[in-house]
Amino acid sequence: GLMYLGREAIGPNGVPVWAMPRMRRFLRDHGPWAQLCRLGNIELRAMEDMARIPLTKRLFLRAVLVPHRGEYSETVGVIIEGPSKKLLYLPDIDRWEPTRPSIEALLEDVDHALLDGTFFDASEVPNRERSEIPHPLVRDSLERFGRLSPERRSRIFFCHFNHSNPLLQPDSPARKMVEEAGMSVALTGMSFGL
Repeated sequence: GLMYLGREAIGPNGVPVWAMPRMRRFLRDHGPWAQLCRLGNIELRAMEDMARIPLTKRLFLRAVLVPHRGEYSETVGVIIEGPSKKLLYLPDIDRWEPTRPSIEALLEDVDHALLDGTFFDASEVPNRERSEIPHPLVRDSLERFGRLSPERRSRIFFCHFNHSNPLLQPDSPARKMVEEAGMSVALTGMSFGL
């Protein structure tokens, strides 16, 4: 949404933009984003891996650095901490390893987890080299997270689906497999109390 903050659009002053170090440099040094910084439309604020950022008196955010293509900047998931619960939002990652802390440790620490479910299995991307579009396959994630307790598995909701993902079909065998594994598919309009 940064494109809406320029002088040709909303033209605000000092909108806080939290970013990791490489992204802050990218925004400062490359147009058209650099103009937003120069004109004071946005105010870049430092975000660091796992550092706690207060959003309000009762709501905090932590960036979780994840392995992902790094052409322009870092990629992060976020942990959103409310007064009584935490939610992990990790929709885009190349692989579960080497997430630090481990994905299992992150799942241990949160009450809800919205995780990368881009592709159910490799059949969705025929004639493409998987290394070009690495995401953990939901089928593999089910096996990995199947080792967790039923209570921990119930916290997992897959999201960020490619248009070819059979999880988009409510009555698909893939959706049934996720549900039988004690996990869920994130749906439009869901809310999570924190």
